[in-house]
Amino acid sequence: MTGLRFGYGTNGFANHRLDDALAVIAELGYTGVALTLDHDHLDPFAPELARRVTRVADRLRDLDLAVVIETGARYLLDPWHKHAPTLLHDEPARRIEFLRRAVAIGADLGAEAVSFWAGVRPADVPEPTAWERLVHHTTTVVAAADAAGVPLGFEPEPGMLVQTIADWRRLRDALGAPPRFGLTLDIGHCRCLEPAPVPQCVAEVAGDLVNVQIDDMRRGVHEHLEFGTGEIDFPPVLRALADGGYRGLVAVELPRHSHAAPTVAAESLAFLRDAERRAPESGPHPTVPAPRSAAAGSAAVPVPTTGEHE
Repeated sequence: MTGLRFGYGTNGFANHRLDDALAVIAELGYTGVALTLDHDHLDPFAPELARRVTRVADRLRDLDLAVVIETGARYLLDPWHKHAPTLLHDEPARRIEFLRRAVAIGADLGAEAVSFWAGVRPADVPEPTAWERLVHHTTTVVAAADAAGVPLGFEPEPGMLVQTIADWRRLRDALGAPPRFGLTLDIGHCRCLEPAPVPQCVAEVAGDLVNVQIDDMRRGVHEHLEFGTGEIDFPPVLRALADGGYRGLVAVELPRHSHAAPTVAAESLAFLRDAERRAPESGPHPTVPAPRSAAAGSAAVPVPTTGEHE
């Protein structure tokens, strides 16, 4: 099996200059990069943004790297509180402005998608209120993406308000199913908490995918692991992506491995290429019973809100 386009996330190169990270990722043989906008990686709030975006666009072109934009930087908006503010907070203006800038940067870079998530519901915000805020503010982001012609990939994230594929569908329906509102799917998250086997998860959302993150993971534990150290059987997952017609980036998501980024990135690509070679022939993906920890039928596995959240 051939045809999948592998990328690597810059959040796994946090100790590298962006130019250097892009060069290493390209030299290793990756097709693209998942660019997390952050303090040292194309900070959207720093001076001379237009000039810096042009420079990164030139660099991506010279290295022949495709790009998706990720917006999960931990402390870009608030130096004290991770990921704050989110679209669920009382004062979400800085998050909304960040997402607007991310969309504009994505348009200028020719990004295949701009990815974002809901955030963890603040303890003092009732769940119905959180959903109302999410729908209202996401509508603003969708309008910006429509104007810029950029696809959005919304990521279900364990422990956040939207943590499952079912939650994503609820949000999409509440928005009126906008054409540019797609799905960012983290393969590890499927193993972590979705009730269906991972290949089945992929097959069921194939038509909605605009961005894929890939990593290993264990059931019920939101920890991004190097390939081969979790519980996922990857050849059938890659086959499901190919059979579903997915042509976007499949980007390695290891945000806590920057200390060994070049080595981990090299080993990750070798693993994925080997898994691709070992992928089964095309055919229906068998439906098997969900793991016992998901015994509540279609219910997802609970994940504590104190989990990793990247």
